[in-house]
Amino acid sequence: MARPKQLTPQNHHGPAVQAGLNRPLLVMVFLGLLIVAACLLSLNLGFIKLGPLEVVRTLLGGGTDQQELVLYGFRLPRVVLALLVGGSLALSGGILQGVSQNGLADPGILGINAGAGVAVVGLLYVSSVTAAPAFLLPVAAFLGAAGAALLIYLLAYKDGSVTPARLLLVGVAVNAGLGAAMLVLSLRLDEQLYTYAVTWLEGTTAGATWSAVRALSPWFLVLVPLSFYKARTLNVLNLGDNVATGLGAGVARQRLGLIGVAVALAGSSVAAAGGVGFVGLVAPHLARRLVGPNHRVMLPTALLSGALLMVVADTLARNLLAPVELPVGVVVAAIGAPYFLFLLAKS
Repeated sequence: MARPKQLTPQNHHGPAVQAGLNRPLLVMVFLGLLIVAACLLSLNLGFIKLGPLEVVRTLLGGGTDQQELVLYGFRLPRVVLALLVGGSLALSGGILQGVSQNGLADPGILGINAGAGVAVVGLLYVSSVTAAPAFLLPVAAFLGAAGAALLIYLLAYKDGSVTPARLLLVGVAVNAGLGAAMLVLSLRLDEQLYTYAVTWLEGTTAGATWSAVRALSPWFLVLVPLSFYKARTLNVLNLGDNVATGLGAGVARQRLGLIGVAVALAGSSVAAAGGVGFVGLVAPHLARRLVGPNHRVMLPTALLSGALLMVVADTLARNLLAPVELPVGVVVAAIGAPYFLFLLAKS
């Protein structure tokens, strides 16, 4: 009589553990395929329509001069910029939500985008010309975002530390104050500058060039790996300050460093595409629902979700009311605002 086969721990638990490990990878692969499909659709649609085969043929070097101009001169840099901005804002939001331990944290809500906006509007007000400060806008936006973050951190610092709740409340208050300052400065601009400032502050990828892509790429290539490297630190901080200190993490120092990474991601994105909001709020939430709260898999999933959201929003902005073009920030807000209200109601 044959002896019954004994179940080893590997036989009993292996498939379940393996399935748990494979799920985040499958989700990320699926999001990657959706991004490719969204990019191809975005490259197809527009005033001059290009079929899928024409897009592929042009990318392989077989298109006409007009097709190459439309694809490489206008649509492709815009799509690439949308991918970089969406991914950066999503990562920034994921880090800020982890640092503050609050799912409502977002670069736009905490005042980082508003700081960049105040700096840009102030530069326009001082210069009084539309063309002159164009090359200084990214610099002003980044410095404004960094200044707002520093102000928030200093105001939230108390008794030798910064608590997540205090950081979030101070950020919301600073955001309101900077928003009021931006409104006052905007009203003092002439009509032409006001239109220019409002369009930029609402967020736009219109007129995106390879220069903008090259300007944002170094930030993206440096900060994204650094964000992934810091995922373990975020996991430790989410255990609470006492536990994190017991595990040897310098809580205040690590929190300040993570805020710096989030600010750099948001500031560089605002510099490239203006004040696009809600990507940093929606994408991390979607990622947590798909793969769970572990930042090692949540942050890459958030990056892909943000990139997908931004490309879809940019495609809608270009084609929804064509030939009139909407600011991409308005489309993202139309998607993100109801979700924010839903989260607020649940909280």
